[in-house]
This record gives sequence, C-alpha cells and structure tokens, in this order.
Amino acid sequence: MTRLSVDIPVIETDRLRLREPRDSDLEAHIAFMAGERSAMVGGPQDRFLAQRGFVSSLGHWLLRGYGMWVMALKSDDTPIGRMGFIFYEGWDEPEIGWHVYDGFEGKGYVFEAARAALQTGAVTFGLDGVVSYIDPANSRSAALAERLGAAVERDGTLLGKPCQVWRHRKQAEAL
Repeated sequence: MTRLSVDIPVIETDRLRLREPRDSDLEAHIAFMAGERSAMVGGPQDRFLAQRGFVSSLGHWLLRGYGMWVMALKSDDTPIGRMGFIFYEGWDEPEIGWHVYDGFEGKGYVFEAARAALQTGAVTFGLDGVVSYIDPANSRSAALAERLGAAVERDGTLLGKPCQVWRHRKQAEAL
C-alpha cells in the first residue's frame, strides 16, 4: 500500500502554534460548525458534514500544497480555530481565511496568526496579495482584514451568499 504524505509546516508566534489538523481537534471544530457563526464557512453543519469538511482539509494540503492550519495555544495545545489558505471550486483565486472558536474572540489571536500565515504564504507557497471573502455583516472580520492592511476590492458571492472581496497587500509592502 502506498501512503501519501504532505509536509505541513508548523508556524509559531508568541502565543500560538499553527499546525496540522489532528483527530483530537475534531470536537472543537464540530462544535464551531454547529453554530451560526460558521455560516460563511459552509455551516451550520451536522456532525457528519463537519467531520467530512475537517478531514477534507488534509486533502487540500495534498492537492494544492497549502491549506488550513489549526490555531492552537502554545501553552497547552488547545485548538482555538483555523487559519490558512483555501482554493476550492467556486473561488476566484486562493484565499486566506480564518475562523475562531467560541470563547477565543477578541484576544488578538487571529491577527497574530494571520500575520504569520500571510508571510509564510508569500515566502513558502508563492501566495502573495491574496484575498479574503468576508460576509458584509461580519464587522469583526472586516476590521481584522483592515488591520492586516487589506482593503475592499469588490462585492462578490461565495457559497451562494453575498460577500466582500478584501485584497491583502503584498508582503514586501506590509513590512
């Protein structure tokens, strides 16, 4: 039997580790996907669909060479959300996307992770000046994108829902 493998780089920031998805992260992901906050990432979903989506993120790494990391606290490896690059059917181009699990919002974790991911994406994967698709009603994600130096480029649609397409600066411009 041939076993496929992919090298998922680990990124460390002051407080976080962006790492490969693990089976032990699944329950936190399922809980997030069951709630209304998951609407822009395909939710709410039942347990089966949430698990299928989580597992398919590993396939994204295999097929594209990049994907979503699990954001985990360095202190105890608690999964607090996901961050990374996705390019699915229906996407115009690769996106940097994020979602943070309940109870971990408003602590600056996603900003910290996104800065590191954007830099890694540019240097390691050649993904520079990518977009983020953001629900117009999601003021927190819009504020984060703006804080990262992104700007609204146009209105769009993703997964049948209206969104704003935010363009991130090239990393040489962000430094």
